[in-house]
Amino acid sequence: MASCMVFACYNIVIGIVVALGSLTGAEAKRAFFVFGDSLVDNGNNNFLATSARADSPPYGIDYPSGRPTGRFSNGYNIPDFISQQLGAESTLPYLSPELNGERLLVGANFASAGIGILNDTGIQFVNIIRIYRQLEYFEEYQQRVSALIGAEATERLVNGALVLITLGGNDFVNNYYLVPFSARSRQYNLPDYVKYLISEYKKILRRLYDIGARRVLVTGTGPLGCVPAELAQRGRNGECSAELQRAASLFNPQLVQLISQLNSEIDSNVFIGVNTQLMHTDFVTNPQAYGFITAKVACCGQGPYNGLGLCTVASNLCPNRDIYAFWDAFHPSERANSFIARKIFSGTTEYMYPMNLSTILALDSKN
Repeated sequence: MASCMVFACYNIVIGIVVALGSLTGAEAKRAFFVFGDSLVDNGNNNFLATSARADSPPYGIDYPSGRPTGRFSNGYNIPDFISQQLGAESTLPYLSPELNGERLLVGANFASAGIGILNDTGIQFVNIIRIYRQLEYFEEYQQRVSALIGAEATERLVNGALVLITLGGNDFVNNYYLVPFSARSRQYNLPDYVKYLISEYKKILRRLYDIGARRVLVTGTGPLGCVPAELAQRGRNGECSAELQRAASLFNPQLVQLISQLNSEIDSNVFIGVNTQLMHTDFVTNPQAYGFITAKVACCGQGPYNGLGLCTVASNLCPNRDIYAFWDAFHPSERANSFIARKIFSGTTEYMYPMNLSTILALDSKN
């Protein structure tokens, strides 16, 4: 009995020493957690029975492997570029069987294509990880890491991590405006719907704080009416859809107000607003300044502006993805994602409120 206890204690001590050695490296690079929709999904939906997947060519054509990864991109997405800025490997999807052991200490990506702030957003995709389920997975993740390195070290890892959350766009394009006279559009006029979304988003962000997040990048929506899908379906003569643009112009300022309110209540700059509407608008209004030939036509798709249907092997595919701001009907190209990530890192307060990521990293390194 005594020898078993000694052996068990020895294993525990060795395990903690090994894990803490790994954690030192992870803390130096900073753990990174991602929540949200297809703009930031690194492949969780590959493990789900859903139509909201990016698991077939030509997705991933410019990824190092040249194969689809579940990212809605020709290559890297925004979380990948942020991970690079942190000096870390990309976070794995939480549902990936490869996310175990020391790789847990890098962080995790909980995002799932098709979801929104509201549970009824994306119901047509059936089996997706809605946001509160993502938060439950985050709590489960913490239990798994606690078993590896202990509760106190896990709390330090989570509190010291960077978090990215991207929600809102689908609540418009895959809910309110999905079909004429949708249930939500009959229930609310647009200004009241936006207020409802913001009130529900507050609960989500507050919950994220309550379960440990202390530095959270919160992206707004892009210029919803200017993506190729909306140009094809609702735009006139290549002009952005006025109604979708109105939705974005109502939602994004109220999101900034919410962030200010939450930070004031918490008395700390926990939440950081990311003005992705302005970042995308830069491409839309002057694509040539960024080396793009177009911000209207998607690289991959069919129909007007390549904005109809999914990107598949049967789609039109541009030969040079670097000169297209949009990869498919809704999602930026890898190169556009890299520009957005650069603005997150070093953008002025016009793009990042109240501070950019480089300032966050500098401030936190002193603590």
